[in-house]
Amino acid sequence: MNIVLLEPEIPQNAGNIARTCSVTNSVLHLIKPLGFSVDDKHLKRAGLDYWNELDIRYYENFDDFINKNKNAKIYMATTKAKKIYTDINYNINDYIMFGKETAGIPEEILIEYKQTSIRIPMFGEARSLNLSNSVAIVLYEALRQQNFDGLKLYGQLHKNKW
Repeated sequence: MNIVLLEPEIPQNAGNIARTCSVTNSVLHLIKPLGFSVDDKHLKRAGLDYWNELDIRYYENFDDFINKNKNAKIYMATTKAKKIYTDINYNINDYIMFGKETAGIPEEILIEYKQTSIRIPMFGEARSLNLSNSVAIVLYEALRQQNFDGLKLYGQLHKNKW
């Protein structure tokens, strides 16, 4: 899977998302401007020691991303969508884009992706979930639909046996 962050602002969120991408073998795409330095200590701390395992790609802006990923099927995660993220049949090479924490994905972009815009249901008038939580929710649904192909489906105790 491909996770795309459009102009992320908070290093801890990006670090958490990087870790999630690493453990799911998903590609992380970061579209500038970023609200932090990639050397930020909070970014590194949130991602722990998973940075070496991560396939991360950078883009100067949204147009650069589109030009370098022609024919990509992109789902836009937004609170403005009419479809719920579980209504989609994801493919392993799909892209799921999330906007910056304070503003989401601009409407000028969303209007072009009406059919592939998705939302996570929330109670009442809540504005949004935390970005890293949103990524995890949608990504793991997409991976579930792929039967978690390639992911470890079992674990072992350290000292004891099940």
